[in-house]
Amino acid sequence: MMRLLEGLMPHLIIAPILFPLLMACAMLLLGERRYRLKISLGLFAGLFNLGVALALLVWVKESGSAGSIGIYLPSNWDVPFGIVLVLDQLSALMLTLAALVGFAAYVFSMARWHKAGSHFHPLFLVQLMGINGAFLTGDLFNLFVFFEVMLAASYGLLLHGSGRLRVRAGLHYIAINLTASSLFLVGAAMIYGITGTLNMADLAAKIPFISQADRPLFHAGCAVLGVAFLAKAAMWPLNFWLVPAYSSASAPAAAVFAMLTKVGVYVLLRLSTLLFSEESQGSAGFGSDWLVWGGLLTMACGSLGVLTATSPARAAAFSITVSSGILICVVGLGIPDVTASALYYLLGSTFAVAALFLLTELMDRVRDMEAAQRRQDEEEDVSLPFGFAESRLNPDVNLDDNEEALIGKPTPGSIALLGLTFIVCTLLVAGLPPLSGFLGKFAVVSALLPIADTDFTTTPGMWTLMVMLFVSGLFALVALTRIGIRFFWMTSERPAPLLRTIEYLPVALLIVFSVLLTVRAEVVMKFAKQTSQALHSPQGYIQAVLSAKPQWSPTNAYRLDQEAP
Repeated sequence: MMRLLEGLMPHLIIAPILFPLLMACAMLLLGERRYRLKISLGLFAGLFNLGVALALLVWVKESGSAGSIGIYLPSNWDVPFGIVLVLDQLSALMLTLAALVGFAAYVFSMARWHKAGSHFHPLFLVQLMGINGAFLTGDLFNLFVFFEVMLAASYGLLLHGSGRLRVRAGLHYIAINLTASSLFLVGAAMIYGITGTLNMADLAAKIPFISQADRPLFHAGCAVLGVAFLAKAAMWPLNFWLVPAYSSASAPAAAVFAMLTKVGVYVLLRLSTLLFSEESQGSAGFGSDWLVWGGLLTMACGSLGVLTATSPARAAAFSITVSSGILICVVGLGIPDVTASALYYLLGSTFAVAALFLLTELMDRVRDMEAAQRRQDEEEDVSLPFGFAESRLNPDVNLDDNEEALIGKPTPGSIALLGLTFIVCTLLVAGLPPLSGFLGKFAVVSALLPIADTDFTTTPGMWTLMVMLFVSGLFALVALTRIGIRFFWMTSERPAPLLRTIEYLPVALLIVFSVLLTVRAEVVMKFAKQTSQALHSPQGYIQAVLSAKPQWSPTNAYRLDQEAP
């Protein structure tokens, strides 16, 4: 296996970007009615993307050292002048997460959502391409390019299926992201004006040598750039657009959107450990306090939002802001062990929220069928059940609306299956044992407690984070339990929905991934610790990127000053 991967490297690094793009272009040529062919091509693309992501993860894990880094130069130009793609433990982990969530969401869309509008398949693949590119790119300019590709596809997916709510939320979503993109360009231009480069590794190498006169301007550029990233990472108060947009999107689109905030968190983690490490002299730890307290405020507002949510879609959207707040706060703390625990939590929370978004579609269908049945009953009989209200009931007998005992009446299989799945999602989102949501939060607290216990006065953010982890879980448990009772506490007359295998299978797969995180927690945590150690020791990343050399060709022989192989 490793021999095969070694033979394919480093060209395999560009496959998660190139292959979805080519498949999307091919689907544009097929027209709008060849659904079966598009589904076949889409499934092949999803499986191929997942296979490549897993192969890259295996290569990073098994290539011999904790700091194994793959470098690919698409333009075959010297670093830092040409485009560079970088594969390390963090990018491989995020690629695999995006591939798993994307494949599950695409399979769910095969039931009906892919027919609800035009160009769903190309938009979905371009969305994955932009996400993959953001995880692999090694310079800020191409990060901006992949951000725009990702956002352009998300605009179409958010509006997919039309409807007043989607259009209104989509306009707000587009406006805020265009503003963030403008700030991205302003910040990148300011940084380039000071350092003369946008390559991340080259930036990290040049930051210690920035003059004291230019450093405030450099910090201003980083702050402007950070606002753009924090808007995408859903930090309060920049996250006002997220809940209306995500809760009104179609179920498969919302499941993929759960990855978009993780792209913002990924960039924050990458740049904070690379550009503002201890080696960066006067820029060390820049903005860390803002991230810590901003993350805590995001957790607080998200927890209150979850508590007040009355629909599972809004509860899932607010849960995204809670998880983003936790991760942003951890990025600001900059402690390797805490970062490793947060990476484990990131995996479990993303699977849980994506599964909850898909499950919301099936739960709403139950409510729609119940409402339709209620309207039909009202048309047939408009009399009020005064006799039922005036009758004397035995308090020891539980009766339904027809004064018949509920004992012994079976619950429809589809309702029972959805209810059990919702319970598992509740355990994951709330962070209750024994699943991965609990293990992730427990790992974060276990890493924080020895440090926070040394001096209470210097670590108020750590203690606040630990308290908020428990409070957010309690609020999520109360809210989701209330929603579950309203949706599943039913009489036998409620019509049971038709539960198709193609719709339930993706939800079950995401739950299985979460269970595997629980069963294989030791292996995942070991890899997360290696990833965190490499992130907080950025010299390996910097040296690997800056030492990359182009392949010989007749057009660059004079620059390389070497003979043809």
